[in-house]
Amino acid sequence: MLASYVLLFFIYSFIGWIIEFTFFSLKTKKISDRGFLIGPFLPIYGTGGIIMTLLLQKYVDDPLVVILVGAIFCSTLEYTTSYLMEKLFKARWWDYSHMRFNLNGRISLLTSTLFGLGGYFTITFINPFMFSIFDSIPITVLNITAITLSIVLLVDAIISFKIIFNIRKINIKFSFQDNTEEITENVKRILTEKSALYRRLLKAFPSLKVQKPKPKKRNSSKS
Repeated sequence: MLASYVLLFFIYSFIGWIIEFTFFSLKTKKISDRGFLIGPFLPIYGTGGIIMTLLLQKYVDDPLVVILVGAIFCSTLEYTTSYLMEKLFKARWWDYSHMRFNLNGRISLLTSTLFGLGGYFTITFINPFMFSIFDSIPITVLNITAITLSIVLLVDAIISFKIIFNIRKINIKFSFQDNTEEITENVKRILTEKSALYRRLLKAFPSLKVQKPKPKKRNSSKS
Protein backbone atom coordinates (compact mmCIF):
# COMPACT_ATOMS: atom_id res chain seq x y z
CA MET A 1 0.00 0.00 0.00
CA LEU A 2 2.84 2.37 0.85
CA ALA A 3 4.39 1.81 -2.59
CA SER A 4 1.12 2.92 -4.21
CA TYR A 5 1.27 6.27 -2.40
CA VAL A 6 4.95 6.70 -3.24
CA LEU A 7 4.17 6.13 -6.91
CA LEU A 8 1.19 8.47 -6.64
CA PHE A 9 3.57 11.12 -5.28
CA PHE A 10 5.79 10.75 -8.34
CA ILE A 11 2.80 10.83 -10.68
CA TYR A 12 1.52 14.10 -9.20
CA SER A 13 5.05 15.52 -9.21
CA PHE A 14 5.33 14.69 -12.90
CA ILE A 15 1.86 16.05 -13.70
CA GLY A 16 2.82 19.29 -11.92
CA TRP A 17 5.97 19.51 -14.02
CA ILE A 18 3.97 18.94 -17.22
CA ILE A 19 1.47 21.67 -16.25
CA GLU A 20 4.13 24.27 -15.50
CA PHE A 21 6.31 23.24 -18.43
CA THR A 22 3.37 23.65 -20.82
CA PHE A 23 2.09 26.91 -19.30
CA PHE A 24 5.43 28.72 -19.15
CA SER A 25 6.61 27.38 -22.51
CA LEU A 26 3.47 28.80 -24.13
CA LYS A 27 3.79 32.02 -22.15
CA THR A 28 7.44 32.63 -23.04
CA LYS A 29 7.19 30.94 -26.47
CA LYS A 30 10.26 28.85 -25.72
CA ILE A 31 11.07 25.64 -23.87
CA SER A 32 10.85 26.33 -20.15
CA ASP A 33 12.05 23.54 -17.86
CA ARG A 34 10.52 24.30 -14.46
CA GLY A 35 11.47 23.31 -10.95
CA PHE A 36 14.52 22.99 -8.74
CA LEU A 37 15.22 19.39 -9.70
CA ILE A 38 17.05 18.23 -12.81
CA GLY A 39 14.46 15.55 -13.51
CA PRO A 40 10.84 16.21 -14.59
CA PHE A 41 9.39 16.35 -11.10
CA LEU A 42 7.91 19.12 -8.94
CA PRO A 43 7.71 17.60 -5.43
CA ILE A 44 5.45 20.39 -4.15
CA TYR A 45 2.69 19.03 -6.41
CA GLY A 46 3.37 15.48 -5.27
CA THR A 47 3.26 16.50 -1.62
CA GLY A 48 0.04 18.45 -2.10
CA GLY A 49 -1.57 15.60 -4.02
CA ILE A 50 -0.75 12.99 -1.39
CA ILE A 51 -1.88 15.08 1.58
CA MET A 52 -5.12 16.04 -0.17
CA THR A 53 -5.68 12.38 -0.94
CA LEU A 54 -5.27 11.44 2.71
CA LEU A 55 -7.33 14.31 4.08
CA LEU A 56 -10.05 14.87 1.51
CA GLN A 57 -10.83 11.47 -0.01
CA LYS A 58 -13.73 11.00 2.41
CA TYR A 59 -15.27 14.28 1.20
CA VAL A 60 -15.30 13.21 -2.45
CA ASP A 61 -19.08 13.66 -2.59
CA ASP A 62 -18.85 17.26 -1.38
CA PRO A 63 -17.14 19.26 -4.18
CA LEU A 64 -17.31 22.58 -2.32
CA VAL A 65 -15.42 21.23 0.67
CA VAL A 66 -12.76 19.58 -1.51
CA ILE A 67 -12.23 22.70 -3.64
CA LEU A 68 -12.19 25.13 -0.70
CA VAL A 69 -9.99 23.07 1.61
CA GLY A 70 -7.75 22.06 -1.31
CA ALA A 71 -7.25 25.71 -2.28
CA ILE A 72 -6.47 26.74 1.30
CA PHE A 73 -4.11 23.84 1.94
CA CYS A 74 -2.17 24.13 -1.34
CA SER A 75 -1.89 27.90 -0.97
CA THR A 76 -0.52 27.45 2.55
CA LEU A 77 1.95 24.87 1.24
CA GLU A 78 3.08 27.18 -1.58
CA TYR A 79 3.40 30.20 0.73
CA THR A 80 5.38 28.22 3.31
CA THR A 81 7.68 26.75 0.63
CA SER A 82 8.33 30.20 -0.84
CA TYR A 83 9.08 31.66 2.59
CA LEU A 84 11.39 28.86 3.69
CA MET A 85 13.27 28.77 0.37
CA GLU A 86 13.80 32.51 0.56
CA LYS A 87 15.06 32.39 4.14
CA LEU A 88 17.25 29.36 3.50
CA PHE A 89 18.78 30.35 0.15
CA LYS A 90 18.39 34.16 0.30
CA ALA A 91 16.47 34.32 -2.98
CA ARG A 92 12.86 34.81 -4.12
CA TRP A 93 12.21 32.05 -6.65
CA TRP A 94 8.75 33.05 -7.87
CA ASP A 95 6.75 36.25 -7.50
CA TYR A 96 3.03 36.87 -8.06
CA SER A 97 3.26 40.58 -7.24
CA HIS A 98 2.18 41.43 -10.79
CA MET A 99 -1.08 39.50 -10.30
CA ARG A 100 -4.21 40.87 -8.63
CA PHE A 101 -5.19 39.64 -5.17
CA ASN A 102 -1.78 38.26 -4.21
CA LEU A 103 -0.36 37.83 -0.73
CA ASN A 104 3.20 39.13 -0.44
CA GLY A 105 3.79 37.88 -3.99
CA ARG A 106 3.97 34.31 -2.72
CA ILE A 107 0.42 33.18 -3.56
CA SER A 108 -2.46 34.64 -5.55
CA LEU A 109 -6.22 34.18 -5.81
CA LEU A 110 -5.91 32.75 -9.32
CA THR A 111 -3.36 30.09 -8.43
CA SER A 112 -5.27 29.21 -5.23
CA THR A 113 -8.46 28.72 -7.24
CA LEU A 114 -6.66 26.52 -9.75
CA PHE A 115 -5.20 24.46 -6.91
CA GLY A 116 -8.67 23.93 -5.48
CA LEU A 117 -10.11 22.83 -8.81
CA GLY A 118 -7.09 20.64 -9.44
CA GLY A 119 -7.54 19.04 -6.03
CA TYR A 120 -11.13 18.15 -6.82
CA PHE A 121 -10.12 16.65 -10.18
CA THR A 122 -7.41 14.69 -8.39
CA ILE A 123 -9.71 13.23 -5.76
CA THR A 124 -12.58 12.51 -8.15
CA PHE A 125 -10.89 11.20 -11.27
CA ILE A 126 -7.13 10.63 -11.04
CA ASN A 127 -7.01 8.75 -7.73
CA PRO A 128 -9.61 6.09 -8.58
CA PHE A 129 -8.02 5.55 -11.98
CA MET A 130 -4.47 5.23 -10.63
CA PHE A 131 -5.39 2.98 -7.70
CA SER A 132 -7.20 0.64 -10.07
CA ILE A 133 -3.99 0.38 -12.11
CA PHE A 134 -1.87 -0.20 -8.99
CA ASP A 135 -4.19 -3.01 -7.90
CA SER A 136 -3.49 -4.84 -11.17
CA ILE A 137 0.30 -4.69 -10.77
CA PRO A 138 2.22 -7.25 -8.64
CA ILE A 139 3.29 -5.76 -5.31
CA THR A 140 6.93 -6.71 -5.99
CA VAL A 141 6.96 -4.61 -9.16
CA LEU A 142 5.36 -1.70 -7.30
CA ASN A 143 7.96 -1.89 -4.52
CA ILE A 144 10.94 -2.06 -6.89
CA THR A 145 9.62 0.84 -8.96
CA ALA A 146 8.92 2.96 -5.87
CA ILE A 147 12.39 2.30 -4.40
CA THR A 148 14.16 3.00 -7.71
CA LEU A 149 12.34 6.29 -8.24
CA SER A 150 13.01 7.31 -4.63
CA ILE A 151 16.75 6.73 -5.07
CA VAL A 152 16.76 8.71 -8.31
CA LEU A 153 14.91 11.57 -6.61
CA LEU A 154 17.30 11.55 -3.66
CA VAL A 155 20.37 11.80 -5.91
CA ASP A 156 18.69 14.53 -7.96
CA ALA A 157 17.81 16.47 -4.80
CA ILE A 158 21.38 16.28 -3.46
CA ILE A 159 22.83 17.62 -6.71
CA SER A 160 20.16 20.29 -7.11
CA PHE A 161 20.37 21.61 -3.56
CA LYS A 162 24.16 21.73 -3.79
CA ILE A 163 23.74 24.03 -6.79
CA ILE A 164 21.22 26.19 -4.93
CA PHE A 165 23.53 26.50 -1.91
CA ASN A 166 26.29 27.60 -4.27
CA ILE A 167 23.96 30.34 -5.53
CA ARG A 168 23.60 31.47 -1.92
CA LYS A 169 27.40 31.62 -1.62
CA ILE A 170 27.58 33.71 -4.79
CA ASN A 171 24.94 36.02 -3.33
CA ILE A 172 27.01 36.55 -0.17
CA LYS A 173 29.96 37.75 -2.30
CA PHE A 174 27.89 40.75 -3.34
CA SER A 175 26.46 41.47 0.10
CA PHE A 176 28.49 44.70 0.27
CA GLN A 177 26.24 46.21 -2.42
CA ASP A 178 23.13 48.07 -1.30
CA ASN A 179 21.04 47.70 -4.47
CA THR A 180 19.13 44.40 -4.51
CA GLU A 181 18.51 44.64 -8.25
CA GLU A 182 22.23 45.10 -8.86
CA ILE A 183 23.02 42.09 -6.69
CA THR A 184 20.49 40.02 -8.63
CA GLU A 185 21.98 40.98 -11.99
CA ASN A 186 25.50 40.17 -10.82
CA VAL A 187 24.42 36.77 -9.51
CA LYS A 188 22.58 35.98 -12.74
CA ARG A 189 25.62 37.03 -14.79
CA ILE A 190 27.85 34.62 -12.86
CA LEU A 191 25.30 31.80 -13.21
CA THR A 192 25.22 32.18 -17.00
CA GLU A 193 28.98 31.61 -17.04
CA LYS A 194 28.74 28.36 -15.08
CA SER A 195 27.72 24.84 -16.12
CA ALA A 196 24.50 23.87 -17.89
CA LEU A 197 22.91 22.84 -14.57
CA TYR A 198 23.23 26.40 -13.24
CA ARG A 199 21.91 27.88 -16.47
CA ARG A 200 18.98 25.44 -16.40
CA LEU A 201 17.99 26.64 -12.94
CA LEU A 202 18.24 30.25 -14.04
CA LYS A 203 15.99 29.56 -17.03
CA ALA A 204 13.54 27.68 -14.80
CA PHE A 205 13.18 30.73 -12.55
CA PRO A 206 13.66 33.80 -14.76
CA SER A 207 12.06 36.02 -12.10
CA LEU A 208 14.69 35.00 -9.55
CA LYS A 209 15.45 37.84 -7.14
CA VAL A 210 18.24 37.38 -4.65
CA GLN A 211 17.90 38.95 -1.24
CA LYS A 212 20.59 41.04 0.35
CA PRO A 213 22.02 39.02 3.24
CA LYS A 214 21.63 40.64 6.63
CA PRO A 215 24.93 41.61 8.21
CA LYS A 216 26.01 39.44 11.09
CA LYS A 217 25.68 41.02 14.51
CA ARG A 218 28.95 41.53 16.28
CA ASN A 219 29.15 40.51 19.87
CA SER A 220 30.29 43.43 21.95
CA SER A 221 31.99 42.69 25.24
CA LYS A 222 32.63 45.14 28.05
CA SER A 223 36.08 45.23 29.47
